[in-house]
Amino acid sequence: MSKEKQRGLTLVYTGNGKGKTTSALGLALRAIGRGFNVKIYQFIKSPERTYGEKIAMEKLGVDMEQLGIGFTWTKTPEEHRDALRKGWPIAREAVMSGEYDLVILDELNNALAIDQFPIEDVLPLQEVVDLIKNKPSHVHLVITGRDANEKIKEIADLVSVVEAEKHYYDEGIPAVKGIEF
Repeated sequence: MSKEKQRGLTLVYTGNGKGKTTSALGLALRAIGRGFNVKIYQFIKSPERTYGEKIAMEKLGVDMEQLGIGFTWTKTPEEHRDALRKGWPIAREAVMSGEYDLVILDELNNALAIDQFPIEDVLPLQEVVDLIKNKPSHVHLVITGRDANEKIKEIADLVSVVEAEKHYYDEGIPAVKGIEF
C-alpha cells in the first residue's frame, strides 16, 4: 500500500504510571524494523544531559532531539517559555513535512499541562489540535506524557493510560540509570 493510501494514526500514552515514553520507543523500534522513517522530539528533556534512549536511537540511525531544558523547577519560567517557543515550530514542521512515517512528540502532554506559568502563547493547544487533524495522511503521530488534554484525547485514535500500582520511588529508590534515563 502506498504511503498516500495509508491512514496515519494518532496514539496518546498518558497517565501517572511509568512506561509512557518506553511504550513510544517500543513502537519506534517496531516501526524502524519495518523500514519506517522515524523522528523523535522530547519537549521537557534537555540536550545538556545524556539519555540511554538517545544513545540507542543514534545507533539505529534515528534522530532524537531534546527541545526542552529540564524539569520546570530547574530553570526560570522565561527559559522554559523560550524553549517551547523555539521547539514547537520545529516539531510541527517535521510532522507536516510528510518526510517521516512516525513522529513521536514525547512529553508534549507534560508541556501542554504546565500551569506554573503561561504557555498558550508559545505552545497553543489549538495548534496541536490542528496538527493532529491536518497532518499528512500517512504520518503516524505519538504523543506522550502525563495529563493529556481532553481535546487531544477526543481526536486521538488510541489513548492508553499508564497507571502505577506500585513504584520503587515510594521505597526511596532514586532514578536508575538504564531504567529512567
